[in-house]
Amino acid sequence: MMPSTRPLEGITVISLEHAIAAPFCTRQLADLGARVIKIERPGVGDFARGYDERVNGLSSHFVWTNRSKESLTLNLKDEDGKNVIDGLLAQADVLVQNLAPGAAAGLGLSAARLHEKYPRLIVCDISGYGENGPYRDKKAYDLLIQSEAGFLSVTGTRDDMAKAGCSIADIAAGMYAYSNILAALIKRGRDGEGSHIDLSMLEALTEWMSFPMYYAYQGASQPVRSGAEHATIYPYGPFMAGDGKTVMLGLQNEREWKVFCEQVLQDAALASDPRFSSNSRRHEHRDELRSLILKMFADMTAEQVLSRLDQAQIANAGVSSMQDLWQHPQLAARERWAEVPSPAGVLPALLPPGVNNSYAYRMDGVPALGQHTDAILGSLGYQPQKIAEMRERGAI
Repeated sequence: MMPSTRPLEGITVISLEHAIAAPFCTRQLADLGARVIKIERPGVGDFARGYDERVNGLSSHFVWTNRSKESLTLNLKDEDGKNVIDGLLAQADVLVQNLAPGAAAGLGLSAARLHEKYPRLIVCDISGYGENGPYRDKKAYDLLIQSEAGFLSVTGTRDDMAKAGCSIADIAAGMYAYSNILAALIKRGRDGEGSHIDLSMLEALTEWMSFPMYYAYQGASQPVRSGAEHATIYPYGPFMAGDGKTVMLGLQNEREWKVFCEQVLQDAALASDPRFSSNSRRHEHRDELRSLILKMFADMTAEQVLSRLDQAQIANAGVSSMQDLWQHPQLAARERWAEVPSPAGVLPALLPPGVNNSYAYRMDGVPALGQHTDAILGSLGYQPQKIAEMRERGAI
């Protein structure tokens, strides 16, 4: 039987978070067993709760990024609210925040001030552009960072740019915040000192843009927008079969190109055609090659094309819709689905990536707004009468 002890059990994380970047970071810490106390505005909460109502009345974004957390409603401008946060931080290991630029410092929660009071505390500040520089105070939403980081300049068609279909700037920032916090915990285990992590969405997504940046090194032309096709490798991308369905295929080298011609297109002579005899030539004559491939695929169904590609060991994929993804046979075969409670009932939830044989991920419920407020305050020594008075005054 798999042991139940998780890597971050005993670690307490306080999070002043909203939207995606910080909540995604802290949910992953919760997955590993950390106790995550999510501080939300009384009566309103994380504004991501209101993005939509697609999951039995709950927000799709919120359900995704907030399971296994405790929700504490707290007015951080109220004197009692300040006392509560101080009491929590005195017992905490990590503080994560992605408030508006300067907001945390305005509440007395700057990393420098906190380090004086709690030298072992790890403070992770997530922002759009970082804590210094000319863009420090600019508002930063996912689309805006995709634009500033150059993602839009290489994504879309030749005629129109396109944003990613999910919040990749937020996801990138959340992932790097998560890994930086894990590193800081390891460091603290060695020297006993907390760390300050200044994490920007721009820098996170710029790291992901390194291939097109290097491709455009020293003023060279950058990759052109090429839809779902690869900007520099061909054939690599979507091709329609005769039944109107699309298949994805990708060739990486000349050996695969030869096999593709012989076994998939069943035209061995095409491999040595001067127009297509190297990747750069195939890229140059991609429109002609595309027509030839589509002509061959026109007499086949997508299933037949995929089968022939598999037999030739050419990389390929179907094009899944979201409904297809819910039912994906590979995810089902690997038992990657679990169930978690929520205010709207039991919901399916994808297990975190990575199967670890030494522990099971934590998969607890999605919290209602303020669900854990009374219990958390009680653990800090607040009596029911005081809690009621704070609630009446709007402090919680």
